[in-house]
Amino acid sequence: MAERRVFAILVRAPQEKASARILIESIRAFGGGLRDCPVWIFETNPHGAPCHDLADNRVEIFSLTVPSALRDYPFADKVLACAQAEALASSTVQSLICVDPVYLFVHPPVLFDLGAEFDAAVRPVHVRNVGLGVAEPLDEYWQAIYASVGVRDAVLTVESFVDAQPLRAYFNTHAFAVNPQRGLLARWRDVFAALVDDADFQARACADERHRLFLFQAIFSALLSASIDARRIRLLPPTYNYPFNLHARVPSERRARTLNDLVGVVYEGRTLDPGTLNDVVVAVPLRAWLAERVTPND
Repeated sequence: MAERRVFAILVRAPQEKASARILIESIRAFGGGLRDCPVWIFETNPHGAPCHDLADNRVEIFSLTVPSALRDYPFADKVLACAQAEALASSTVQSLICVDPVYLFVHPPVLFDLGAEFDAAVRPVHVRNVGLGVAEPLDEYWQAIYASVGVRDAVLTVESFVDAQPLRAYFNTHAFAVNPQRGLLARWRDVFAALVDDADFQARACADERHRLFLFQAIFSALLSASIDARRIRLLPPTYNYPFNLHARVPSERRARTLNDLVGVVYEGRTLDPGTLNDVVVAVPLRAWLAERVTPND
């Protein structure tokens, strides 16, 4: 059967391998119509964190080589893994779903299934970080990014979820879906590599750690806004990519009361051990499912 949906996961270290295992098991357990989709794992350190035991007839492992010029730049490996996944996708794949290992599916992520109607499905960022307010003039950082993707300014605007800031298009990348036939991720790789190699840009607009850290995400957001008609971008609801890692900072009216009500959860830096969680309800059957897979030390 020709595949229409594929999940892609980047694994860098042994701890991420353990998270990737839980992520894959959550797809199989709670993915609904997407539960049997192929999963591609991209491994940056095959000698230090081999994932071969995760492979089966629906999980493939690929080695990812990061060029020396990009090896030390934040999230370069993520950009390269997504571009490699796009290149591997056959002409039948409509939804390439790129997911960080520190992510848990709780319900079927049906909105990541783009079909023929959409070319991307994304969430706004959690917090502003390097985002640019809708009423602010372009700064040197965003001006260079927009020029690199061929536009003068963003078309889309969003509101960050946690701090409720109105921003020019700025999207979260913990989990997103794109139509690989659009070639967006190859362009992401190329623009990212060009701006990393731009010594003047790096020395001026990207000299501090925060702007370097989020450059990959800023380029992705600008490229998405510049390349895809807004009507073909599905803005996902807050039940997707819920920032459990920022749970205490989420305004009370937006804060999840139970993990069971969500579709996808970002938990980087937090445990999912239901026995130690005291700031959110984890009801059955999810509670029992997590208790079988997560230890207090995870």
